[in-house]
Amino acid sequence: MRQFLRTINRRLSLRARLVLSHVLVLLMAIGTTEAAIQLLKGPHRRPFNPDDAVSIGLAAGAITALLAAVLLSRLLLRPLDSVRAATHRLARGHYDDVLATPDEPELAGLVTDVNALATVLAGTERRRARLVSEIAHEMKTPITILRGQIEGLADGIFPADEAMFASLTDDLARLERLAGDLSRLSVAEEGAFELQRRPTDVAALARVVAERLHPQYDDHRVALSVTASVPVVAWCDPDRITQVLVNLLGNALTACRAGGRVRVTARAAAEPTPRAEVSVTDDGAGIRAADLERIFGRFERLHRPDRPAPAGGSGIGLTIARGIARAHSGDVTAASPGPGRGATFTLTIPIPPR
Repeated sequence: MRQFLRTINRRLSLRARLVLSHVLVLLMAIGTTEAAIQLLKGPHRRPFNPDDAVSIGLAAGAITALLAAVLLSRLLLRPLDSVRAATHRLARGHYDDVLATPDEPELAGLVTDVNALATVLAGTERRRARLVSEIAHEMKTPITILRGQIEGLADGIFPADEAMFASLTDDLARLERLAGDLSRLSVAEEGAFELQRRPTDVAALARVVAERLHPQYDDHRVALSVTASVPVVAWCDPDRITQVLVNLLGNALTACRAGGRVRVTARAAAEPTPRAEVSVTDDGAGIRAADLERIFGRFERLHRPDRPAPAGGSGIGLTIARGIARAHSGDVTAASPGPGRGATFTLTIPIPPR
């Protein structure tokens, strides 16, 4: 009987098995009831009241139906019990348990989703642990420097002059900047930006940001040109998009040597969907193909042997920029022909239908 039920389990859908289980319980109850009545009415038995025979037969049928229902329900619900146990393990933080996919098509999809959920939660937990480690590492350097300077002042090793206090102020400003970046990073990764959207000319924003950063470009002797004369109106938060553009233009300036060039282009694109595009192209250090996605990770910096990393950078600017863009249902992407051949960062924002 048990082997027969297992064979049915493998060959029939869950819905068909539920219907069949009801039919089997009913047939077993009827059969048991009829057999009990005939047995009690047999010629070799002493005379029975017909009503008593029917009552005893119905009781036997009910007991048989109950036992059959319990057995069938256990067989049918066993995969569901496994899924429930797996969700309880997930709730306790055990993300590495993988459920075997059952034969039932209806439950196979559920089990696949639970396994996918476990994978996502495991990845989230790994990222959380790595983030804590990375934050501790990022804060360790400025705190160590501050401690050494303060101890040196206390011991009389360092003079309490203007230069020392300027150095202390710089290190404190670095810590303050790191704390602010971490706060924005948390908002970016949670997708919890409070966007104040309104119709905004993204091309005009690109011109304003370029004009604001022109003095820095002039100081580094890097040429900055803007092609954004045609209005490109998108439904976005202008302050947040300005933050993205400042980050992209700042990174482009860092990538270029003296005499380099950076070009900003704003346009409206129709394919595959209507969107505003702002591209920032430089002729600087370039990016390897393997690093085009890695640079958007937290605290990721490209280490170039020919130039030191910029001082004070937290390595999460691109992470925040992409988070802001994706909060607008857009994105920030990177492209580069290779090291030493420049790079292009493109901000895209969907343009909703009029």
